[in-house]
Amino acid sequence: MDSKKVKLGIAPIAWTNDDLPELGSENTFEQCVSEMALAGFTGSEVGNKYPKDTDLLKEKLDIRGIQICNAWFSTFFAVGKEEETIAEFIKHRDFLHTMGAKVIGCSEQSHSIQGLDKSIFNEKPVFTDEEWNRVAAGYNKLAELAEEKGMKVSLHHHMGTGVQTPEEVDKFMEMTDDNVYLLFDSGHMYYSEGTQSSVEKVLNKYIDRIAHVHLKDVRENILGEVKENNLSFLTGVKKGAFTIPGDGIINFDPLFKILENADYTGWMVVEAEQDPALANPFEYAVRARKFIAEKTGL
Repeated sequence: MDSKKVKLGIAPIAWTNDDLPELGSENTFEQCVSEMALAGFTGSEVGNKYPKDTDLLKEKLDIRGIQICNAWFSTFFAVGKEEETIAEFIKHRDFLHTMGAKVIGCSEQSHSIQGLDKSIFNEKPVFTDEEWNRVAAGYNKLAELAEEKGMKVSLHHHMGTGVQTPEEVDKFMEMTDDNVYLLFDSGHMYYSEGTQSSVEKVLNKYIDRIAHVHLKDVRENILGEVKENNLSFLTGVKKGAFTIPGDGIINFDPLFKILENADYTGWMVVEAEQDPALANPFEYAVRARKFIAEKTGL
């Protein structure tokens, strides 16, 4: 892969988990971004311990050679909260624009169970036709707002949401305009479907509309436990369902090949939420960086 076109980032969720604040509560922002840089990454997404003041955040990141490449944004279009979502989105967009990011990764969180104590496989939400229409219309508006700043909106397909399966991704992509992009997450697609082929198919099918990539692996034995015992998403995370690329069941060779053949330009971000007490974030970051270098030459 061409290092002028593809940049490597890592998410702070390995150090401190925003959904489970007790995981990594002892890890500071400074430690997190210092270890990212030391491991050889040049980009980061945004965690809840990051300074909100853009000047201060830039100062802390610049000295470490790290830049912000994306930050999670929750949308609530399906349940009719278009006005509130758009107002919050504009603030989020402007923050990211100030930080130099080009992509805004969004997740449609209406009826989401990802943070609830519900069976992730048996109780996921399914949107009605009316809700799908609201979601598509909303994202088309977000795409226009992003373009005002030369940015791209991308939808993060995610476990426990109404856009999780390949069929739901298809529906979302068909219903939205071409300037609405996909945030492709290898771990979430494998987790949802349990097959290598589903991961490759979604990446291949939408490669021209993928604006951001999350590299995440899955431990199949934990995934099996989650299915068998009807566990929640966050229980699975705590048990170690996710891990860094190369440490789980997913074969990344064909994924990197698809990205390279399509001349993908943008960020690839390691996002492997685990319990930092069980999986030392710095050690895992170093291992992930080495794996990516070996596989892609980056």
